[in-house]
Amino acid sequence: VQLVESGGGLVQPGGSLRLSCVASGFTFSSYVMSWYRQAPGKERELVASITSDGGITNYRDSVKGRFTISRDNAKKTVYLQMNSLKLEDTAVYYCNNPQPLKRLPWGQGTQVTVSS
Repeated sequence: VQLVESGGGLVQPGGSLRLSCVASGFTFSSYVMSWYRQAPGKERELVASITSDGGITNYRDSVKGRFTISRDNAKKTVYLQMNSLKLEDTAVYYCNNPQPLKRLPWGQGTQVTVSS
């Protein structure tokens, strides 16, 4: 079982990034998937979730209208399109299943730094 996140980088406020998370070793199409983030000195927080068929999405209030989660089950990949990035979006971003009993081994994450 493996989750590999990518797509992070350094971006100015107001910029955009698209994160990807490629999954392997489990039945990806059966899993709800989420994006999390962890800023320095803070706990990991849930950012967005998407159901196994992609039909329902949920977001934390601070990213609503700016971030979009999507998935491609054929590619075993979940995405996070991040627009209008703010300084407070700076964090390491991870993907995983939000259900504690189905939690997968955490990947290495991808660093997103928003700075002018």
